[in-house]
Amino acid sequence: MEIKHVGVFCAASDQLDAAYYSMARAFGRWLGGRGLTLVYGGADSGLMESVAEGVKSAGGRVVGVVPRILESKRRVSRLVDEVVPCNDLADRKAIMVERSDVLVALPGGIGTLDEVFTVMAAHSIGYHHKRVVLFALDGFWDGLVGLLQELDRRRFVNVPLSRYLSVARSWDELEAVLG
Repeated sequence: MEIKHVGVFCAASDQLDAAYYSMARAFGRWLGGRGLTLVYGGADSGLMESVAEGVKSAGGRVVGVVPRILESKRRVSRLVDEVVPCNDLADRKAIMVERSDVLVALPGGIGTLDEVFTVMAAHSIGYHHKRVVLFALDGFWDGLVGLLQELDRRRFVNVPLSRYLSVARSWDELEAVLG
């Protein structure tokens, strides 16, 4: 399957180490430079805004799937080319999966984990066949990957993780996974 639209899950926090924002902007430039469309949560803060900045700086297209609560608080990024309104976070996830060819998780918190697990669970029971890629620069996702591998080893995962989860620990591995 040719990848044209990349869904991105990541932190919306403005209180992170500066290296995370730099990485997110670099990831956005990487996407935009390859002519890929970013599909993300549309917020004007945190790594979300940094990814969008990177995509736009490379001439790429940005689609924001924005819950009404963000719109009402005027927290929608001005970098978004297309705003897709939605009711809530569950609606946002469903639309992002529908509009994306692959989903990539940059560093994030509880919301990012929720998104990753929702996409993986839906894939494992056949709602879709889209992959999740954990972009684990500097080992960010290593603890989670270890837990998932342990669940797989103990047979708590019904469909092998390798069918719907990839881990990229470097830019070269990301390139190999997303082509």
